[in-house]
This record gives sequence, structure tokens and C-alpha cells, in this order.
Amino acid sequence: MSDFLNRLEKKVRQQLASQRVGFLLGAGSSFLNGNGYPLATGLWDVIQERIPANERSGIQQKLDGGANGLEEALDLLDDGGVSDIPHRHSVTKAISEKLATVTPSLDIHSEFLTRLSRRNEPMIPIFSLNYDPLIERAADAKKILLIDGFMGAELAYFSPDVFQKRRGPVHKGYRGPQWRLDTGIIHLFKLHGSIGWYECTTNGIRRCGFSGDIPLNTKRLMIPPQHRKATDTMALPYSSLWSDFRGMLRLGPFLVNRLVSIGYGMCDEHVNAVIENGLARTDFTLLIFTLELKEDVFQRWYNKSNVIIVTKDRCSLYGETGPGHPNLWSFEKLSQEV
Repeated sequence: MSDFLNRLEKKVRQQLASQRVGFLLGAGSSFLNGNGYPLATGLWDVIQERIPANERSGIQQKLDGGANGLEEALDLLDDGGVSDIPHRHSVTKAISEKLATVTPSLDIHSEFLTRLSRRNEPMIPIFSLNYDPLIERAADAKKILLIDGFMGAELAYFSPDVFQKRRGPVHKGYRGPQWRLDTGIIHLFKLHGSIGWYECTTNGIRRCGFSGDIPLNTKRLMIPPQHRKATDTMALPYSSLWSDFRGMLRLGPFLVNRLVSIGYGMCDEHVNAVIENGLARTDFTLLIFTLELKEDVFQRWYNKSNVIIVTKDRCSLYGETGPGHPNLWSFEKLSQEV
């Protein structure tokens, strides 16, 4: 292995082992070498049969006409009005139904969460751009405490202030009761919503089982792949989750000093704007791990003095570029390194 990659590995391991690390998960973290959930590039192929024929043909026409993927096709169908186009709700429903049928192995995510739960910090933040329940199911399987903004049992309700609360045992001491914070608690912020999330006109924002369907006459809380998603994040529950995301990267009171992005192609501008605000801090480092980055995306990030990029074809260490890494870019490898 080259001297550059040796130095890169050493610096990555140093950063991952540091305090105040946050994680940003994209679709690549749930793909699992094709054994998990579909990537955005292949999403249309696996959901199109679940779309009503008239809407499916409209989306397909845009794709056949040169639209670059499902997101651009939906954008071209959107007239920009206040009302949503029906296509996006059909797409959301189809995605939810498809994801509910996928039950990949939890081994890799269980290892990832198990290692994070051993950290001596009261909160381990994970920001996810995915709809799937891999993190939640892995936490349940390993009996790891996870906070996702909901409280309750059968029909959990959204209560964002739960993210600000801390827990721990009280011990009797000679000075009276002594409180000690629990550590290693996972805080999961699903920035684009999730399967199982819905909004009811009478009961508000709720969460049901991931494998079942949402109740009748309720609205799914999943932001579909579309440019309009940037404005969608301004409404609850997303606005609260994004406020915490921005706060931890730039505003405080709790700041992460490192953001580890895994499986995200760095192409969503509303996400990137938050990250760039964090990069204005001198004590903040961004680590990007993904299979590949588009040329313009790599050029945007690689020469920043507080950014590390690891892909299969090339890497960057604080502006110095070098060859790609054979496996450090993958979630499977990183689950053994955190």
C-alpha cells in the first residue's frame, strides 16, 4: 500500500476514535452489496410496477426524454404550485411498500451500533437520509437504547424534546443522591422521514410498525426524491430534526467536531449547505466515505483543509489527492473501524 494510503488510514482511524463524532448515512450504507435496500439509481426499476398506470407513464416519459433519474423526472412533472403533484405521493407509497418487503441481514448494522454504544459519551448522533429501518431493527436486536424523536408504545407520537433529555441512574452516596449519565445512547435523526411514519389530522405525527401499512386517511411522512424536498424539510417533523442537524454542526449547544458521511454521494444541496456551514468552523472535520463521487462533486470538496475523502477510485487527505482505497469507503469495512 502506498505511503499516501497508509497516512490516510492512520488519520481516518484517529478521527473515528475521537470524541464528538456524528454520522451521516446515505443509501450506500443500506445497500449491503446488493443484499439490502436499493440505491437511488435503481429505485425506479423496483417500484414502477407499484405506480398507477397513468402516473407511471408520465414519469417514464420524462425518463425516456432524458431526465437524469427519478428525482429529475418528478421535478419536470412539478409545476411549482402549492399543491403536490399526485406522482410524488404514488412514488412515496410505492417506496414504502417495496421497503416493507425487504428484510436484509442485520449483522453489519448490529456491529456498527454495538461499537458506537461502547463510546463514553451520553449521545451518539446518527443523521440518516434513508427511509429504511435497518438502524432501528439492529438496535432492537442488540438491545441498544435508541432515541428517534418518538415516544409511546403501540402508536408512538413525535416528541422532539426527547433528543434534549439525558438519562442515567441515581446512586446513594455519603453526600446524598448522585446522578451519573448513561453513555453510548444512539440518537437517530431521520432527516427525510421513514416508513412507518405518518400524520393524522386528529392524532398528529405518529409511528407504527415498519412492516405494516399506515392507517387509512393519514399522510405518509417520507420526503420523496424530488427538488421540492428542500422546502418539505421546513414542516414538522422534519423542521425539528433539521434544526438539530444544523445545531450540531454549527450553532450548538452540543457541537460535533467530526461528521462521518457514509454512502452519501454529496449531491443534495439542502444537505450540503448545512455541512458547509459546519466546515466554516476551525475545529470541524468532514470525512466522506462512498463508492464514488461525480467529478464536479469531488472538485467541490477535496481541496478543503478540513475534509477527508475516501472512494474506490481516488482519495483526498486535507487537499492532497491520491489513489483510491480498496475497501475503506464501504459501510461493511467502516462498521469494523468506528
